[in-house]
Formats: sequence, C-alpha cells, structure tokens
Amino acid sequence: MTAVQPGRRARAAAPALPRGGSGTMRTGARDAAVPRGPAVLSYYLVGGAALLLLAIGVVMVLSASSITSIRETGSPWGYFLDQAKFALVGIPAMVVASRVPVVWYRRLAWPALGLGLILQALIFTPLARGEKGNTNWIYIPGLGQTIQPSEFLKLALAVWLGLVLARKAHLLGQWQHVLVPGLVVAAVAIGLVLGGRDLGTALVVAAVVAGAMFVAGVPLRWFGAALVGGAAAVSFLVISSPNRLQRVTAVFGGDCDETAACYQTLHGLYGLGTGGISGVGLGASREKWAYLPEAHNDYIFAILGEELGLLGTLLVLGLFAVLATGMFRIVRRHPDPFVKIATGAIGAWILGQALINIGVVIGFLPVIGVPLPLVSAGGSALIATLLAMGVVLAFARDEPGAAAGLRARRGAVRRSLAVVGGRGRG
Repeated sequence: MTAVQPGRRARAAAPALPRGGSGTMRTGARDAAVPRGPAVLSYYLVGGAALLLLAIGVVMVLSASSITSIRETGSPWGYFLDQAKFALVGIPAMVVASRVPVVWYRRLAWPALGLGLILQALIFTPLARGEKGNTNWIYIPGLGQTIQPSEFLKLALAVWLGLVLARKAHLLGQWQHVLVPGLVVAAVAIGLVLGGRDLGTALVVAAVVAGAMFVAGVPLRWFGAALVGGAAAVSFLVISSPNRLQRVTAVFGGDCDETAACYQTLHGLYGLGTGGISGVGLGASREKWAYLPEAHNDYIFAILGEELGLLGTLLVLGLFAVLATGMFRIVRRHPDPFVKIATGAIGAWILGQALINIGVVIGFLPVIGVPLPLVSAGGSALIATLLAMGVVLAFARDEPGAAAGLRARRGAVRRSLAVVGGRGRG
C-alpha cells in the first residue's frame, strides 16, 4: 500500500482558488483562510459607526430644520419628529436584517430586484410625485405616504449583482458574460432612474454596479472603457438640460451669479467657514435661518460644520472611515464570493454617496442633490440605508468565527450581570 504523505489529502480536498487573470476576485481570498484580528471586529465597526452616524444625523436634523419647520408648520419639531419616526422604523428593520441567514439573501435576490424595478417603474404612472423637476417619489394609497423607490432599488441591485457575479466568477474575463445579465439589468435600473430626471441617484446606482464589478474581478481595462462611455453619457445629459448645465458652470465656469446659480454653494461654504475649529455651538447656526436651501437635507454637512466646526466634520468623516474599514474587512475575510461582491456594492453606494454629498457642499462638485447617508433628513433614504447596514451586519455575523465570538461575548455579559446582581442582593 502506498503511503500518503502528510498534508497530501488536505491539499487535495481544499477548494481551488481562482488563479490570476480574468475573473479573479480582488478580495484577498488567501487572507480569508487565515483571519487576522478579532473575528467580531467587522460587526462592531459597521454597527457602531452606523448607529453613531444615525444619532448625529437625528440631532443635526433637529437643529438644521427647526427654523424651516417653524415657518412651514408653526412648530420646530416637524422634520425632527419625521426623522425620528423613520429611525424608529429603520433600526428594527436593520436588526431583523442582521439576523437573516446569508442563504436567504441569495434566495431573495431575484424577487427583490423584480420588486425594486417594478416600484421604480411606477414613477411613470399617476402614482408618481415630483419636486424641483425630478420625479423621484411614488404615492402609496392607503398609507398617505410617499416613498423614493430608487433608494430600495440600490440595495436590491447590490444583492442581485452579488448573486449573479459570484455564479459567473470564472467567466468574467469574457465580455458577454459581464454584459448579460449584469450590465443589461443595471442599464435598465439606471434608465428607470434617469426617466425621473434624477441624475444624482443614477450616478450612485452606477457606483453600486462599479463596486460589484470591481470586487468580482472584472478586468480593469473594461473600467476605462466604461468610464469613457459614462462620461460621454453624463455630458450629453448635462448639455441637454439647462438646469444641469447651469449647475456645472456655476462650479467650473468661473464667473457666477451669487444670487442665483452660486447662491447655495456659497452659503454652504459660508457655513463651513464660520464654524472654524470648534463651531459656533449646537443650534446656533445662522445659515439655517432661511439663507441656505436644503439645510436639513442635502446641505446638512454645512450646518454640521458651522455648529460643530472642523472637529464635528472630522468626526463624521472618521465614522465613515470606520464604516469603510468594517466593510473592507468583510470583503477581505469572508470566504463567500456572494458576500464579498454584495458588500463591495453596498460599500460603493454608501461611501460613494457620502463623498458626492460632501464634495458638493465644499464646492468641489456641482449641486447634484443626493443626501448624506444616515445623516440627512429623508425617510426612504434612511430606512433603505439602515436595511443595507443590516444586510452587511448579517454578512459580518457569518464571517469565520464571528458567530462563536458573539455568543461568547453575550455569555460573558450575562455572567457579569449575574455577578453584579448577586452582589446587589447580598
């Protein structure tokens, strides 16, 4: 009988990792085999950063919206109570989503995408509601509420791309397998969003697709071609719309009317500049007194900088960096390509949208009209983002060793409480 050398059977049984070239996951698959650092760290980084950003957002919405709310409703609490209500809906949704097994997200990917596309298509029906030239919302009969379906479409598309691209990982070096069904469905989703004239959200959806494709290992040379094509499409959309063209020229065109096209950008910069290092104090903003439009929404970062100063803005940026670190750890450590790709897509959505929003506020980008995730006012955006954080938390719980680590920590907490309770009775 031929002797088997030690380790021979283990090497034969180990799953083959994709080799370099087309379709290789850019996620450090070998690193996932030897996890580094606490197994539950990703879970706490994502969950902690998301909840802290939410807390800052609710407080800042109260401060930034108080004057506008008094003018519109006679009470300073209107927008704040709405945001608090949406947070009270979104947090339980995030908790439930974090407990859903990963296998169920695979099963829900196709139904969620179908529902997301159907809801987005409703902007072409009498249920559509528009504001400032964009048709972004649909009215839900019986509830008396409007929702922005594109926010939920982002999450559905991210999970669906994770499923499809993971299954075709070894074929992604061939352009036709990247095109069908991934890019075709993504183009349909972006087209539906553009049908409502919402270029800002369409750019964020494109970031979702790019994040998924990058993590999946699509050849980098194709990103160059996609960037050129995307730039051409965006240029056409800008030139064909006088309103968009005015916004672009306000930032990049030199002279600009400070009472019209440049008004919002300048007042956002005034707010940031007035705040200095430590800010003028929570609630003491001057710009929110009807000087800065959308102070509680798209430009809440300017009010945050004015009231909390450079320190406050750095805190928010630091929390987004912590959130990015947690999601990056999941991409690097998790052995499931579906989880890697879906997390990469969600990360591109949340972080890309945050960078766009902050770039607009500091005058680096033209006014696009996307909120700061977890911080700006808005029901659909907040609930969809918290749901996405719940999905990422579910992925973090599924990391190797994470479930056992969480159980051990809960057991330690229970034992500590029991000891404290026993001493109290004694």
